Amino acid sequence: MSISGTIGVISGINECVNLFQWARSSISSLHSRWSGKQEQNLQDEVLHLQSGLQCLSDTLPAMYNLIDRAEWRSHKHCVAELLPKFSDAVYDAEDILDEFRWYEQKVTVEGIASQSAFIDFFNCVIQGSFNKVKDIQKRLENLSNLLEKMGLGEATPRFDKSVRPETSSFPIETIMFGRDQELTQVIELLVVREGDSTTKAHSKGKRECRTINSSKRTLATINHVCNEQENGLAVLPIVGIGGVGKTTMAQHIYQQVKPHFKKTIWLSVSDDFDVKRLTKEALQSISGEESTGQLDSLQHALHKTVCQKKLLIVLDDLWDDALKENGQSWKRFCAPLKNVRKGSIMLVTTRSQKVADGVRTMKTLKLNGLKDDVFWNFFKLCMFGSERFSNDHELEQIGRSILPKLKGSPLAAKTLGRLLRMNRHTTYWNNVLESELWELRQQEDDILPALRLSYMYLPFYLKRCFSLCGVYPKDHEFEKDYLAEIWVAEGFVEPQGDIPIQDIASQYFEDLVSRSFFQKVHGAYVIHDLLHDMVQMVSKNDCFILKNVNEFQKIPKNVRHLSVLSNPKFDYSKLLSLCKHEKLRTLICNMPLEDKVVAPVMDHWCTELGRMRVIICASTTGLPGSVCNLKHLRYLEISRASPLKSLPSTFCCLYNLQILYIGECKIESLPSDFDKLISLRRIELCGFRYYLEYQLNCDALEAEQKKRYLHGL
Repeated sequence: MSISGTIGVISGINECVNLFQWARSSISSLHSRWSGKQEQNLQDEVLHLQSGLQCLSDTLPAMYNLIDRAEWRSHKHCVAELLPKFSDAVYDAEDILDEFRWYEQKVTVEGIASQSAFIDFFNCVIQGSFNKVKDIQKRLENLSNLLEKMGLGEATPRFDKSVRPETSSFPIETIMFGRDQELTQVIELLVVREGDSTTKAHSKGKRECRTINSSKRTLATINHVCNEQENGLAVLPIVGIGGVGKTTMAQHIYQQVKPHFKKTIWLSVSDDFDVKRLTKEALQSISGEESTGQLDSLQHALHKTVCQKKLLIVLDDLWDDALKENGQSWKRFCAPLKNVRKGSIMLVTTRSQKVADGVRTMKTLKLNGLKDDVFWNFFKLCMFGSERFSNDHELEQIGRSILPKLKGSPLAAKTLGRLLRMNRHTTYWNNVLESELWELRQQEDDILPALRLSYMYLPFYLKRCFSLCGVYPKDHEFEKDYLAEIWVAEGFVEPQGDIPIQDIASQYFEDLVSRSFFQKVHGAYVIHDLLHDMVQMVSKNDCFILKNVNEFQKIPKNVRHLSVLSNPKFDYSKLLSLCKHEKLRTLICNMPLEDKVVAPVMDHWCTELGRMRVIICASTTGLPGSVCNLKHLRYLEISRASPLKSLPSTFCCLYNLQILYIGECKIESLPSDFDKLISLRRIELCGFRYYLEYQLNCDALEAEQKKRYLHGL
């Protein structure tokens, strides 16, 4: 994976040469004002600044790689302490490079009239003896050295065995709750797949399809002949989010149908789909003896062992690398399993629908959360040690109130049950009830660390995209095109040749859907509540949702993405206090800023929060002249009808602005220099829409009409 392009500012840094050449030429042309030594000192300072910026640009890709590796070990306290500081330094590097890019664009737009651009940037970076670029370089160097000393710069990242222990075919849970119908029918399906004379008549009427039921409703239809391989080895995937009970289901199936198969194999795969290792372990599972040799000899031995035998093989915890090399790795593993006896089957457990679709020969069995009374009985067992009764009616009522948080997840029930069992005081239980799940201390094998493994396995660019979703509240309905635009504006999308950047971002979204991070419900995309808790956990230093007045003090010091939910108690002073979070990149304000008391806060935000790239505001009386301070701004949206009738002339200094959505505002005029917004790709205002990427599809007359319309405002 190439991650050097994940931040768009890097691609433009080479253009800085022109501005620095201008600066050096200007110093030389005014040499009569200084002595030779003074001129040389000035030239040296310019060269050092140019070199420093280039060094930051060259270093960033390695820094992203180090962040990615550090996240794999962030369950270790020493890494968890350093990672936020290191990420903050990387963010600062991105911001200063992006700010320089703005000055470059200013020169492009203004020409000779902007000769002060370099001086302005120079004064911004160098303040007396303090040099921002050198400071960032020093922080990056010190922190990266500390992280690399912890071994993060070495081997390929893999799941730590402490957070992803190896599984076996023996169930830890002797009783399964709420899965009786699925378990019974899958077992029946496997037992009748023998294909010999004793079962042929029995199975004939059942060969075409079988329905797996759960809680008296259909979950999945398993088609026996769907893409079934000629070798007779069917593949049945069991899919669901982490902690839903896939492994437990597979263990119970394995133990109950094992007597019906001549050969049985259980493989704990995890994130290392190594064909040779798995082939060795398959042989050892059958023979009980350790096997050695080259892959060819190992596969011949496996083929000889299972040929014309009825085989049951379980691959537990399959991840995306099973499909590496365009699926060739998977085919290589399956090659010696040809010519097994009809009725043989492979069970696969995975969190990824993409993986399930890539390996299945039968329709996937999807496990959802446990339902209603069954889940309550299981949760009582976790809390009190018995599903039948508890000794404290008040605690039981609190437990019932906690139950909806867990969304039917057995592992979530175990996690909260363990916490509650440790302390039987009502005050403690009420604190758990009032807390977000991600705020509670958890062990490495609890629900959120388990779900976090899915996040860890994402490519770095998808991690950044999904972690941003921590700024949206639970049950938020996402639109693919909207979120793709936000990701582009944040600089998370890597260019790929001539493909429109918006299309690339849309593909990112589809990738996350295929990995089950988004699910479609009633036509809209949402994030499962437990995955939302997980994303808030992994983004807790960067993202924050402001709901209540008492939460202003909880906002992380260096928060980058903030959403403000509508609350009448959020007064001017409270909203003004957000200005201290000067590193903010995203501000989503869902409360109107039309009231005379709170309206002036927009001016302060634009003045103090100069690093913002995305602003979404419900409504406002107007945009202040100080909007010109938002050099990084890419996305601006006023989502509701507002008194806003015009844009200030300083608005035209937003050279990075890509998206402008103010369609509900009755704009009466645009600034005369509106065409200076050279990065603008999409505009919606006054019922008018214009998408630059589709301009080439318009005829000349239509394009001219649009141009006249804009100039006519």
